[in-house]
Amino acid sequence: MSDLLHWLAVLPLIGVGLWAWRRFHYPSFWLIAAFPIAAVSVRTSWRRIALGCGLTKKRQRWWFTTVPGLVASTGIVKVKRRFQRVAVDTKPFMWLPLPTRHGWRVTVHTLEGQTPGDYANAAERLAHSWGVHAIRVSSPGPGRVVLAATMRDPLVTVDQLPPSTDLLKVTVGRLETGKPWVLDFRTVPHWLNAGATQSGKSNLANALIVGLAPQPVALVGIDLKGGVEFTPYAPRLSALATCRDEAGRLLDDLVALMLDRMGVCRQTSARNIWQLPPALRPVPVVVLVDELAELYLMADKSEKDEIARTSTALLRVAQLGRAFGIYLFCCGQRIGSDLGPGVTALRAQCSGRICHRVNDPETATMTLGDLDPAALASARAIPAETPGVAIVAGQDGQWYRARSFYVSEQTAEHAAHTYAHLTPPWAEIITHLPEHANA
Repeated sequence: MSDLLHWLAVLPLIGVGLWAWRRFHYPSFWLIAAFPIAAVSVRTSWRRIALGCGLTKKRQRWWFTTVPGLVASTGIVKVKRRFQRVAVDTKPFMWLPLPTRHGWRVTVHTLEGQTPGDYANAAERLAHSWGVHAIRVSSPGPGRVVLAATMRDPLVTVDQLPPSTDLLKVTVGRLETGKPWVLDFRTVPHWLNAGATQSGKSNLANALIVGLAPQPVALVGIDLKGGVEFTPYAPRLSALATCRDEAGRLLDDLVALMLDRMGVCRQTSARNIWQLPPALRPVPVVVLVDELAELYLMADKSEKDEIARTSTALLRVAQLGRAFGIYLFCCGQRIGSDLGPGVTALRAQCSGRICHRVNDPETATMTLGDLDPAALASARAIPAETPGVAIVAGQDGQWYRARSFYVSEQTAEHAAHTYAHLTPPWAEIITHLPEHANA
């Protein structure tokens, strides 16, 4: 009796200890206590879950039986002998699950006739069957798929990460895998960022300004909302256009700058500015465009020529700018094919894609439509109460859910004033261009 009372007194203490362990140091709790239980559960339940999700195949097997009921679950069999061939549901072979920071992953060998798409289509059913937040499917090679499970949403809270020290590389948030979300313009030169009001689109632009402000780069703003978004950051902007006419002149300067740098590279037999000697290497230019649709909207036919000129200049920068140190980050609430062929051509040049919550399916389709259809479905499922969450096309060819850090306008404005002394004047950048040489 005393032993029973002793254990009854100890059990609450064990429960409290486990709760405190999980609460204050979840990574070690997950690896030591929770993951082994989850791994055993995944392995033991794989057969019935694969059967329920339609991932099994019927195969003929020799079966030994003495009672017909013993094989009732494998098919309808008329038992007249002990050894017979019956149709058996065969599950795909699964390796042992391996722990990750926010869950686990396991490699599965596909059965004949299966593709990774079959597992991607069943991902939601798999997640519900195992009781996890989400299942992501990838394929490292033919005949294999990797099921990556996240036990809970890692994007509920996003802690600030240390800033990147590499040129043109900015840490703006965190991916659903737990890794930092990095925008690297050297690897992915042009980005398309779509999102409705209060979706986190402008917050991402703020994070980008804060990350690029201390770097030796020129920031150029095209704010077609009358300048209300980027004017507070003017101390760190080398140039700012607030209407389509000013944007057209600024884009003409960028095209002329690009052609001038092209000539310098040709004379020195360099393929891009990064192959130039440091003394000849020009300053990189990052162009931030807000309200992209305003460049293409036409109130009457008199604006047709202006739109065509501006659209062509922006497209030329997107097509040729990477090699000559000119990069684009284009933002918009609505980006649809109805804006004309110019925006469709620009989209094809922007290999970086970011889609926040949007109000119309056309914008999500325009931003992510040529990627995995599952990415499009995930973008449409972003709830309004999670600002900053977006679907991102990564530089590794995969897509991820991600969430940007919260960066207030005051923080971005403070960074713009703090590093205003690093702003290269636009007049000095373009002063050696032919049309400005005699000015």
